[in-house]
Amino acid sequence: MAHTPVNHPARPVYRAIGGLVGLYFVVFGVIGVITTAGNGAFAQDDSLKVLGQGANLGFSLLSIVFGAVILAGVAIGRNLDVAINQWTAYALMVLGLAELAFLHTDANIFNFSIMTVIVLLTLSLVLLMAGMYGKVGTDEEQEAWQKARLVL
Repeated sequence: MAHTPVNHPARPVYRAIGGLVGLYFVVFGVIGVITTAGNGAFAQDDSLKVLGQGANLGFSLLSIVFGAVILAGVAIGRNLDVAINQWTAYALMVLGLAELAFLHTDANIFNFSIMTVIVLLTLSLVLLMAGMYGKVGTDEEQEAWQKARLVL
């Protein structure tokens, strides 16, 4: 895409930010598994809080999976991290908005609270930003992006 920067000067910073988001999901998930171990996978209890957010065993395990996928993408690099960060961000946005729609119903299977939705949507936007600015390309691709940017 012509509007996505190639070889952005701050791409190592954005890659590190993506890694920190992945690390947060893994840490949140591990703490959540420890905290919610005695309950059911999709327990809906207001007392189940992990780092101030509503969660249950199912969401904790899902967080570990999301975090591991993000960290694997950051470790591999080669624009695979860009694709993983972007698609994971989109998936997290869909999950956050779906859980927001079902927040006070029995369909709230991951026991989200409003704080969980806010944190999830914020982290997904940060991850999307990391994906947008982390693209690595050849000098020709960078020159084409510069020319397209100057036309706009």
